Amino acid sequence: MTRLASNSATARDIIQELVRNMREGLEPLQYTLLAPAIYHVYLHADDLERLRGIVPRIIDEAHRALDGELALLNRAPLSDKLRLSRKPAPKVDAPPGGWTIDILENTDEETQPGDIVIYSELAMPSKPEYGAGSMTKRIATSRLSGELKTSQKFDEKPDSAAEAYATIEYEDQNGRQTYRVTKNQIVIGRGGRDYWTDLTLHTVPDVSREHIRLRRDPDSGKFFLKDLSRLGTTVDGQKIPSSIDYVEGEKKDKNLEVGLPVRARIGLADVVFLDFRVTGAQ
Repeated sequence: MTRLASNSATARDIIQELVRNMREGLEPLQYTLLAPAIYHVYLHADDLERLRGIVPRIIDEAHRALDGELALLNRAPLSDKLRLSRKPAPKVDAPPGGWTIDILENTDEETQPGDIVIYSELAMPSKPEYGAGSMTKRIATSRLSGELKTSQKFDEKPDSAAEAYATIEYEDQNGRQTYRVTKNQIVIGRGGRDYWTDLTLHTVPDVSREHIRLRRDPDSGKFFLKDLSRLGTTVDGQKIPSSIDYVEGEKKDKNLEVGLPVRARIGLADVVFLDFRVTGAQ
């Protein structure tokens, strides 16, 4: 772990962290390396406000820096040029659709000026051992109070032809969306550092990082909902009891669930509303 000086995040810091995230997320294939294509950068509110006027310029130069890093990684070593190597080093492929970079406010309460958190995504080629669905590699890098950290996770994305047990329609800051429930349990919320959600909502902090858990009983096909939030959850306008209790300052999950009807309107902190419908329900 490398310790850096703790101060406000600069544009150069952000670009350097993007390049580091890309390098950390490289995935080797037989003949090539794949690089993450999508990057979400989270900054402290003060840093974002200070840099807001040059965010487009930061993103533009970050594109150039990522391109430059790829060119550097693909530069043939001397052994290749002299044909001393039996097998050429694998080349890093640029994302077919180019780089996608968003710079957003980090609403975690513990965030400090200078902190930079980046989540990137790399769509993995389908592999038989993973089943019918494809995989998404998610890379999290952070510079928190001067310390550099990295973590990775693989999420399975069901094949579009996979059976959907239910659908959820909703609207957040990215517009109108539809989510297909293809697993027996999903977590819904804003997500964030140390919070991996199946359905990530882009909305205000009133919605918790992990707001609700939706569980399907595979034997009966019935759905159950657990409220994990601070500001509450409603089903068809009625507030449901929270599954979270605090005992001597510690967070305890009472494992309290409520059954869901085949059609329901789920309200998260009265901010985002999910129109839930079991497949085949009229």
